[in-house]
Amino acid sequence: MTAWARATKPNGWFPRRGEVCLVALDKERPAVIISSDAVTKFSQDVCVIPLSKVEHKQFSLRPKLDKGEAGLDFDSWLKCDQPTTVEKNDVVYPPLGELSAAKLAIVETAIKTALQLK
Repeated sequence: MTAWARATKPNGWFPRRGEVCLVALDKERPAVIISSDAVTKFSQDVCVIPLSKVEHKQFSLRPKLDKGEAGLDFDSWLKCDQPTTVEKNDVVYPPLGELSAAKLAIVETAIKTALQLK
């Protein structure tokens, strides 16, 4: 795994919707924050979509992030079929980057499809 820069979290900082941050899951990995800012600011937990370096060619619910996108050093696939929650304290500061509005919309659609929310 790439050694990303880390810093002390400033007072009042919380992860924002659409940011890509390192989080502690099964191992430390990048994930996209999908909780709303209003909820995340006051909650102890944050909802995330983990990223994988492994493409699932037969599985269309994993949008691709290209190397360089959102601060990533490698191609990644968003596991929109596996939303999860982590404690806010397990989110590493600073964020690696941020998804574009267009990419975040694609992620939202994939999550809705995976969870049959449409």
